[in-house]
Amino acid sequence: MLELKSVSRVFPDGTRAIDNISIDIKRGEFCVLLGPSGAGKSTLMGMVNGLVTPSQGDVILDGEKITLRNIKDLQKRVSMIHQQLNLVPRSSVLHNVISGKLHAIPAWRSMFNLFTESDQRRACKLLHEVNLEEQHIHRRVSALSGGQQQRVAIARAFISSPEIVLADEPVASLDPTISRSVLSSLKHTSRKLNAAVLCSLHQVEFAIEYADRIIALRQGRVVYNGSAKKMTESILRDLYLQETPSLNNYSATDCDDTFIPQTVVA
Repeated sequence: MLELKSVSRVFPDGTRAIDNISIDIKRGEFCVLLGPSGAGKSTLMGMVNGLVTPSQGDVILDGEKITLRNIKDLQKRVSMIHQQLNLVPRSSVLHNVISGKLHAIPAWRSMFNLFTESDQRRACKLLHEVNLEEQHIHRRVSALSGGQQQRVAIARAFISSPEIVLADEPVASLDPTISRSVLSSLKHTSRKLNAAVLCSLHQVEFAIEYADRIIALRQGRVVYNGSAKKMTESILRDLYLQETPSLNNYSATDCDDTFIPQTVVA
């Protein structure tokens, strides 16, 4: 469904952020990107949504190569969940979810909250899928908890029926219990709607717990591409360049190349 064929990205200062990567992601697959700071995760995701142009190689979505000529149409088939969420705090939950279709909604309808009945029904259905109760629909986003806001962002990402959803550190600021709930909602919704997910995480234990496949990057190259169940401590040591006695209760952080103990809440 999504193919990256021998893609590289070299920035004007000579930095090779991505170095000859070839991967493919199937529809409905939940893939997690792991890697230390500067590994190339953000650049790789930018190539998928068309914000970063490969210096060489091709990005192909459903058999169609992403080019400057068709990039706007293909971007409508890719949704993004940003680390900072980019929700509108003073607007309602319903308005924020439907805003994921702004590319297909006349601006005047959005300004006056004049959404079609079908869009409102779909938004309500998606909010139900991510476990947000009906009473939250007309609340301002600013009145929600962090975990609830993450669920709004997930529902917004799926409102336009994307083929792939990119999630950039979607649980970075949440505690472990809420993080697991949010990741469960993201995986459940993607499976139900048969959309692929490419999710960047810094928590190794979450990657192993939720990913169908882990793609590990270091210095712009793929050092592991396989089942989460086959991710070993040896592979992680090679990825983060520091030995650790156990995978349990550890997170590989993006702030440096070390393992930092993390308390897990049952």
